[in-house]
Amino acid sequence: MADIQLKEGAEEDFKKWFSESNKILSSFPGFVSRKFLKSPDGSYRIFVEHESKETFIKMHQSPEHEKIHPMGHSFMSADPIRKTFTVAAE
Repeated sequence: MADIQLKEGAEEDFKKWFSESNKILSSFPGFVSRKFLKSPDGSYRIFVEHESKETFIKMHQSPEHEKIHPMGHSFMSADPIRKTFTVAAE
């Protein structure tokens, strides 16, 4: 997951970009879900779920990801703060 800060007035354009980029990224093997979240305090988070770390890395290093990634960052006012988790229990 990644905590992000959007530029003033960029939320609607970011949501459109996010939905369009999901159409591309969801076709990768191991992809489970990718969501854009907004908390009541106005902060934002991107939540990505993959079957494994390996499938996430493969998607993240793909030409498709390389193409769409800069556009997403263009809506942000700072670099994302990323955290990676594995399932500890179900």
